[in-house]
Amino acid sequence: MALQNIGAGNSDDAFYRYKMPKMITKIEGRGNGIKTNVVNMVDVAKALGRPASYTTKYFGCELGAQSKFDDKTGTSLVNGSHDTTKLAGLLENFIKKYVQCYGCGNPETEILITKSQMIQLKCAACGFVSDVDMREKLTTFILKNPPEQKKGSKEKKGLRRAEKERLKEGDAADEEQKKLKKDGKKKKEGTNKTGSVKKKAGGSDEDRISPTHSQAGDKEDADDDEDDNDVQWQTDTSLEAARQRVQQQLSAVTADMVMLSTDESEKKAKAAKVDGSPTGTSPVHRGSLKAENGKSSMHQTLVDELKADLKKGVSANQLKSILGSLSGSAEEKTTALLEALFDGVEKGFAKEMVKKKNYLAAAVAQDGGSQLVLLKAIEAFCGKTNSGALKEVALVLKELYDADVLEEEFVVKWFEEGLQGRNKDSQIWKNAKPFVDWLQSAESESEEE
Repeated sequence: MALQNIGAGNSDDAFYRYKMPKMITKIEGRGNGIKTNVVNMVDVAKALGRPASYTTKYFGCELGAQSKFDDKTGTSLVNGSHDTTKLAGLLENFIKKYVQCYGCGNPETEILITKSQMIQLKCAACGFVSDVDMREKLTTFILKNPPEQKKGSKEKKGLRRAEKERLKEGDAADEEQKKLKKDGKKKKEGTNKTGSVKKKAGGSDEDRISPTHSQAGDKEDADDDEDDNDVQWQTDTSLEAARQRVQQQLSAVTADMVMLSTDESEKKAKAAKVDGSPTGTSPVHRGSLKAENGKSSMHQTLVDELKADLKKGVSANQLKSILGSLSGSAEEKTTALLEALFDGVEKGFAKEMVKKKNYLAAAVAQDGGSQLVLLKAIEAFCGKTNSGALKEVALVLKELYDADVLEEEFVVKWFEEGLQGRNKDSQIWKNAKPFVDWLQSAESESEEE
């Protein structure tokens, strides 16, 4: 069976992984009863991830003819005589409106129907949610015949529901246990006050045996925990209180030595205030602040130099030689390049990335070290700048991946290291997760095939 790439824009890509069979049609009948039979409609619709009844109904709506799809036999019929080229053009329009993602153009989407009866397409690659034009005739047919939900999603919902119920039961049990402890404590206090409970004079030996050490310790710990909840501890940190504590704990000679060091620290703090430096700022800390200011000035110098070169209209190869002549590490240069290319870009960061991807491709050689440097620079740029770049990080990674600037293994490696690093709570990992999940699922599917 002959295959072709899904989407007319990808027809020339020999390595495109999403394919569908070419449409085969057959004219049946004569006169007023002539019909066009799409022989392999079931296979085409399966490749697109849509019911065959949707594509058949779309042909009928666009051609103004009656159409019918038989679920039992898999027969797709459209009244009238229509050639294959015309139907293939209509199928391409169907793919653009109801299959491909409006953000990244990926055909791996899922139809969602909202509570307000609106149709959306959710992309499994970038996570973008596309709104379908509800003025189309096919939308009423989709609302009346919604697509079947995957069994996996129902099972996940059931598991989440069971997990919530289990957590509620656990919280209720904890609350009940706390109430029982409080009631037991109140009863104990009441009996001690009234003196109603007295020791038996002629009890057995077992009654007179004291509780074990572990039991006594557990009771004391429980009483201490309950008492600590009502007590607010406070420590006097004034200089006079410190003198009293030192004199109580140490001998007279040792106390004088300690207080002498305290007086010296106070004198240093006063001298720092007179000099104009902040209290508690050591010379080492002031030196680190100067170093940080020096780094920021060097970074700004790199950004300004690259901006000036880009304004001159340098080519990608010229930019590569310019980066090699600049001073600084590879990560510093790449971060400065991103700021020089996309400074002031708030919306449409992914589109700007597509326009200027040649500069990034020339600056990044096809080896793991430089790809990880670019990914870390993107992470730093999204963290510094506005939230627009942070929201579109999945689209950015998808575009660089399609342009062969980034490879799959290094994207996954950067993502996994970031989740375990010091910035693991950053929003960038949550936004990049749909694309990384799509990469890993696509790899597993290709291995199975």
